[in-house]
Amino acid sequence: MTTRMTTFAIWMKTVQEDMEQALAAHLPSLNEVPARLHEAMRYATLDGGKRVRPLLVFAAGDLFGADAQTLARAGAAVEMIHAYSLVHDDMPCMDDDALRRGKPTVHVKYDEATALLVGDALQAQAFLILSEDVGGDAKRQVAMLRLLAHAAGSVGMCGGQAIDLASVGKALSLPELEQMHRLKTGALLRAAVMLGAWCGKTLTDGEIKALDQYAAAIGLAFQVVDDILDATADSAALGKTAGKDAADNKPTYVSILGLEASKVLAEKLRSDAHRAVEQFGNQAQRLRDLADFVVQRKA
Repeated sequence: MTTRMTTFAIWMKTVQEDMEQALAAHLPSLNEVPARLHEAMRYATLDGGKRVRPLLVFAAGDLFGADAQTLARAGAAVEMIHAYSLVHDDMPCMDDDALRRGKPTVHVKYDEATALLVGDALQAQAFLILSEDVGGDAKRQVAMLRLLAHAAGSVGMCGGQAIDLASVGKALSLPELEQMHRLKTGALLRAAVMLGAWCGKTLTDGEIKALDQYAAAIGLAFQVVDDILDATADSAALGKTAGKDAADNKPTYVSILGLEASKVLAEKLRSDAHRAVEQFGNQAQRLRDLADFVVQRKA
């Protein structure tokens, strides 16, 4: 176990470093006009974050021998969508947070108008990256673009955020909370898994079903653990304001289930994720390792 997790840690660090380089290369240069907007885009995206979504892209790509450069483009695209969502989520009109990844949020560092434009520009940049002609299967590339757009839109991440904002101060049932997070957090995590796999080949129905089940478990587990950490960790460890969900009277897994039951649920979801990819054998080891990482992380 120790050797396997050490190997995983090395793999994870390598992917994170490669993604930092890929993101830096795919973001507009500071020398391009408008320089201040480009500086803010790079501030929002670089030098921070666990890069869980690109890690999922690479882990799923491992299943089907996907090219590393293609995976890096897909990983950069999905991470830019994630970064844009955080910039907008932190703004005063939404969650109104001053700290993200251990540093001032974009609207605090720059201003609200710049933060709004940073999010808009990062979203556009993501699709620009994913649409680059690299001589591959054009039909599959269009399917990948559609997949990311669907995950980011009103029936995906943005829809989940809308439900989240409308739920402040309200008592949600567990199924309602799950639906919100399958959209807000889970949709983009699913997109990361599927994009990585699609980088390697056109998927069969059976492969899609298995990866969907894995992604569904990971998406909910990620949010359950986020809620646990928000209730138990401090701001220094999290890199963002701790206890904010409770202070803002937002429904969470901890507020509905309690802390211990939430921990039990996270472990169940980890087991569900492992079981979902059993058919892929050893090739899915990175996906299993990531399920462990998501549930066992401390920040």
